[in-house]
Amino acid sequence: MKVFVTGGSGYIGKATIAALLRHGHVVEAVARSEQSAAAVRALGAAPVIGDLGDLSVLNAAAARAEAVVHLAQADSGEADLAAATTLQDGVGTGTYIHTGGTWIYGDTDGVVDETASWNPPAIVAWRRPVEEAVLRRARHGGRPVVVQPGLLYGGENRLIDLFYTDPGKQAGAIPYIGDGSNHWALIHIDDAAELYVAALKARAGSVYAGVGGVNPTAKEVALAVSRAAGLDGKTVSITLAQARQQMGPIADAFALDQQLTPARARTELGWAPLHTNPLAVLARG
Repeated sequence: MKVFVTGGSGYIGKATIAALLRHGHVVEAVARSEQSAAAVRALGAAPVIGDLGDLSVLNAAAARAEAVVHLAQADSGEADLAAATTLQDGVGTGTYIHTGGTWIYGDTDGVVDETASWNPPAIVAWRRPVEEAVLRRARHGGRPVVVQPGLLYGGENRLIDLFYTDPGKQAGAIPYIGDGSNHWALIHIDDAAELYVAALKARAGSVYAGVGGVNPTAKEVALAVSRAAGLDGKTVSITLAQARQQMGPIADAFALDQQLTPARARTELGWAPLHTNPLAVLARG
């Protein structure tokens, strides 16, 4: 299958392109610069010069493809919806996979699946109308699919690093918010990439939580990261106000208590996460 990918030179994009190629797909990927184009070529995909604002470029590339995987992060909900609409117009009845995130569920109050209500914190609230608009195309002959990754770990440049990079080490200890009892829904980058490949065969209108099925507490994650950093397991509690001051509104997302199951993707797509011990991976650094 010929697949067009946005965000191909990024953290999750590189892993997803590699997974697509392993499964025998032919990949084109948008690249904003020659450096990004070189990264795409090195992976074995063909670069398409442009960015999310180049709607005519996106439309033409999507029209050449049998499926689209939209991984790039836009600057706003309006920009993401414009790109999504253009990509869906281009690919027509081909599969269009849109990237969301588990933060859209807010606090889950125990383990939930994709039928849970959406209650996103302010920083990702814009995702809701975009994903709803994407999914509505299923009523008009489109094949939209939404993949909602949890907090990514593994490899380099993972989102989870933001929490430890921005607040930084507090007096030689790794921070967590409050008592650290809130759970994080994690997924290894390689498992997330395989989910995008599996989602190419999903039914129109499907939504999949991309999680590994293990939801450790924020304090457990901090302990693992502390060991990896050579801090001998030292951690420190910071208040949500402190986290907001240092990180901005994304702190509210890291304070969420989330537990999700990957059961739907396992049942419908035959996908199963291979990395089921995130704390061991994080402790290795």
